[in-house]
Amino acid sequence: MSDMTTADESSQTTGEKGQIHSDVLQNIPVTLSIEVGRAVIKIRDLMRLTQGSVVELDRIAGEPLNLLVNNTVVAQGEVVLVNDRYGIRLTRVVPASERLDNL
Repeated sequence: MSDMTTADESSQTTGEKGQIHSDVLQNIPVTLSIEVGRAVIKIRDLMRLTQGSVVELDRIAGEPLNLLVNNTVVAQGEVVLVNDRYGIRLTRVVPASERLDNL
């Protein structure tokens, strides 16, 4: 079996002008994460953390959380409960132009 891609196989994943077919893009996995807040602490303070310690974050209670896709903020929202699981209700979607500026 050859490791080389044939012209027919290549045309199935790319369009006429060398663009990737949308079906291929839609099947690429991404990592979603929710950022509650951040904190900068010294290593000495980090090493002192124990069970029950509280780390103060840079967000005010009630402030929207960030929804990140592959470590890029794409939206903001609030925590909701969906069938005993946490979820996020989007309150703002970051425009694509703003996301590109932050890269």
